Amino acid sequence: MTRSDAHACVPHRMHSAQKDDCDNRGMSAQSALPRHRPVGYAVWLIVASVVGWWAAFQLTLDKFEVLEHPKAALGCDISAFVQCGANLESWQGSVFGFPNPIIGLTGWMAPLVVGVAILAGARFPRWFWALFGLGITGAFVFICWLIGQSFFDLHTLCPWCALTYVVVIPTFFATMLQLFANGTFPISRSAQQRAQGMGVWVPLASILAFAVIVLLAQSAGVDLIGEVIRLVRG
Repeated sequence: MTRSDAHACVPHRMHSAQKDDCDNRGMSAQSALPRHRPVGYAVWLIVASVVGWWAAFQLTLDKFEVLEHPKAALGCDISAFVQCGANLESWQGSVFGFPNPIIGLTGWMAPLVVGVAILAGARFPRWFWALFGLGITGAFVFICWLIGQSFFDLHTLCPWCALTYVVVIPTFFATMLQLFANGTFPISRSAQQRAQGMGVWVPLASILAFAVIVLLAQSAGVDLIGEVIRLVRG
């Protein structure tokens, strides 16, 4: 509203028609305020979903191969340590009664749709973001459990599983940051603005998480670094 409009909206001078007009102007002014749209976060959701879905798809194909030819050598069985056959045939590979890759094939559709919707201009209510964050947190907790099982029980590293870890961990950090930035978590407006500018720290947090994974592997007696070096050297 201009200064003259504000003067016209002084309470003791308003008639009912003027009051309605001033309310409409106030609402228009509020709706015209710029709102944060997390484009970078949306793009990452799309990229992560495509990569994660592809990893789940490849694991599903490998599972079909194992069922059809139990003694067949899978393409992901690179060494005694880097392989997916042991993971697929273990009980941890079907912890809910069906192959884990099915979870990825269906679950990655959610962040993909959310990412595309954000780019299209969609805005979601707080309850939606809370449920979405709960789903991402569940995925993060699940892969943390799988990492522990892989290193301490199976003593293997599934390549397609590792690719899933690489996209789930940054997605979790970015989503938690987004929940602070969009007000899903009840924080002050200034804190929300600070959260909106902290996306650059997600890669660093992810690298630190990957470093923890390497330390866990070493503590489990798995020479992850040495295995990677041997694979690179051929």
